[in-house]
Amino acid sequence: MSAVLDRRGFLSATTAAAGGLMVGFHVPGLAQPSAPTVTPELNAWVQILPDESVVIRIARSEMGQGTLTGLAQLVAEELECDWSKVKTEYPTPGQNLARNRAWGSMSTGGSRGVRESHEYVRKGGALARALLIQAAANQWNVAVVECATSSGWVTHAGKKLSYGQLAAEAAKLAAPADIQLKEAKDWKLAGRPMKRLDTRAKLDGSLVYGMDLQLPGMLNAAIKDCPVFGGKLKSYDAAAIEGRPGVKKIVRVSDSAVAVVADTWWRAKTALDVLPIVWDEGPNVTQNSADTAAVLKAGLDAPEAAVGSSQGDVKAALSAAARKVEAVYSYPHQNHACMEVMNATAKWTSERCEVWTPTQNGEAALAATAEASGLPPSACEVYKLHLGGGFGRRGAVHDWVRQAVAIAKELPGTPVKLIWSREEDMLHGRFHPVTQCKLTAGLDDAGKLTALHMRISGQSILAGIFPQNIKDGKDPVVFQGLSAGGAEGALGYAVPHLLIDHAMRNPTVPPGFWRGVNLNQNAVYLECFLDEVAHAAKRDPLELRRELLASSPKHLAVLNAVAAKAGWGRPRAKGRALGLAQIMGFGSYVAACAEVSVSKKGELKIHRIVAATDPGHAVNPQQIAAQVEGSFVYGLSAALFGEITVKDGRVEQQNFDTYPVMRMEHMPAVETICMPSGGFWGGVGEPTIAVAAPAVLNAIFAATGKRVRDLPLKNQSLV
Repeated sequence: MSAVLDRRGFLSATTAAAGGLMVGFHVPGLAQPSAPTVTPELNAWVQILPDESVVIRIARSEMGQGTLTGLAQLVAEELECDWSKVKTEYPTPGQNLARNRAWGSMSTGGSRGVRESHEYVRKGGALARALLIQAAANQWNVAVVECATSSGWVTHAGKKLSYGQLAAEAAKLAAPADIQLKEAKDWKLAGRPMKRLDTRAKLDGSLVYGMDLQLPGMLNAAIKDCPVFGGKLKSYDAAAIEGRPGVKKIVRVSDSAVAVVADTWWRAKTALDVLPIVWDEGPNVTQNSADTAAVLKAGLDAPEAAVGSSQGDVKAALSAAARKVEAVYSYPHQNHACMEVMNATAKWTSERCEVWTPTQNGEAALAATAEASGLPPSACEVYKLHLGGGFGRRGAVHDWVRQAVAIAKELPGTPVKLIWSREEDMLHGRFHPVTQCKLTAGLDDAGKLTALHMRISGQSILAGIFPQNIKDGKDPVVFQGLSAGGAEGALGYAVPHLLIDHAMRNPTVPPGFWRGVNLNQNAVYLECFLDEVAHAAKRDPLELRRELLASSPKHLAVLNAVAAKAGWGRPRAKGRALGLAQIMGFGSYVAACAEVSVSKKGELKIHRIVAATDPGHAVNPQQIAAQVEGSFVYGLSAALFGEITVKDGRVEQQNFDTYPVMRMEHMPAVETICMPSGGFWGGVGEPTIAVAAPAVLNAIFAATGKRVRDLPLKNQSLV
């Protein structure tokens, strides 16, 4: 017997021992024996059951970031219900389609979960409350304005009715034409550090992730796609494994992949491992990372490039500069490396196709299901499950869903769960784009920055995923955090002569949106180079930034906050040094100050990071702190270890032994400063990732005098 128990094994054992601990696993799309009697909804967002439970429907995806709780808080705030009674559920994309997209966008990426849906979900809560008040006023024959609500009750002159008592009548009423939302200063639930709604289910094992899903009669599938980008499946010898225990079917999934279906996933996977396969590796088999680096390097001086931001006359200003500073930086391909690998369960018949999967975009998953099934979207449905990590991989591209449906079509009426192996997940990701950047600065006689040219050379995500969004050769996503203005991400620094452009160079490695996207490398390039400029001008890096941000008060505020809390300018313990970085991205202003030391052997120790975020509004400060801490785990993993390299047309890193992530021993203390200034809504899941690496790199220089311009740090000597 194995000495290691998984969480469900543990629960099964403890249930038997305790003689009665029952954990009910809820599977979306399957009727539950103890399901409550259907109660009319108040609107698309709110349903109140007779037992006073408040069901809040959340269209965005929960992948550990806390969007589920944050959006529920906003609805509950306007509804003024009892938070202890709140439950959540996902509406399906099929329901959204049938109801003319009543829930709006189901896409969860770009830190948009709260910031782009806060207004209409709050209106959902406010509308439900208005209907409940009207129902109570009608029953009491009093004016609506004389009634009040609190914690799930409507009150009037000593009388009170619960929401559960009023819900059925309230659902029959016509919606009022005008709904007023609360101002943030009047919030009682929102703006507070409320407990997350999904924590208990994670702890007791009742939360069903995609890999946990069990359906009656379900089979399991493992898959192999050609390991070389662009390669094809030439042939395979099915007879060699057809007699193995549990094997049900061998399926050619596409022109480049083959799958084995068996009664268990392990039997499917081990049979697939010994299946004789012949690949047509195609023209990309000679490609490697060195070739890509050479192409990108040539782009740094190419005569043509798409302009992202321009001001003044950079060429003339650089020619007239008293001094020039120049540097070239690079940023590698990186994998999402979600803890839960890609997976989906599909059930297909000639009349209907259903899919259960973790997805960041239910509507995109539904579109992929319909296309792969050959059925109209109205004959398809996707049941969204919580994600064991997303980071952008489960958003724009749903290749695993298409594969699952293709396999299920070969076994009509039978649910088939496809799980990628870790190796498959590593080989066939949609990778963080690879880029290089050449920066040239011009200084005047007083050491002030007068001109800056940033030439980015490298991959475009939109060219690989949404080529229709490329206009005149320009991918606007490349310039994240570097725009002249706008609510999404403004540069902040005032430079008289400025040019930021991009020479697009797309290798064969497929790109994808990766948590933080292009803000990550743009912050490294800009913030580390500004430190170089400060050093060349013999100026304090903080003072230089303050000067350049004088007309950008929100950028400056987060920078000053981290500098003050970290003790910039004050004496430090021997061997320790600080580094700064700031940027605006995903609608929020962020900054970080890292404290590091480097031993005589070149061993880096990151002692602490102070991080400040101004997201405009803070729905749940506790979640924001957790998001910031988690973003540094992800961002520092990338800075220290994250690198995908290609040899002979295929990814070299196939598991966590060659693609490591942060361990507890590497993780610094993270001190968060949440400083919402109001007036706008910014994201919190991604922005602070971008300042992790440059703050650490600048601190390394301050400690050692050694400038690191190429990531990851595992490839660099610090002595």
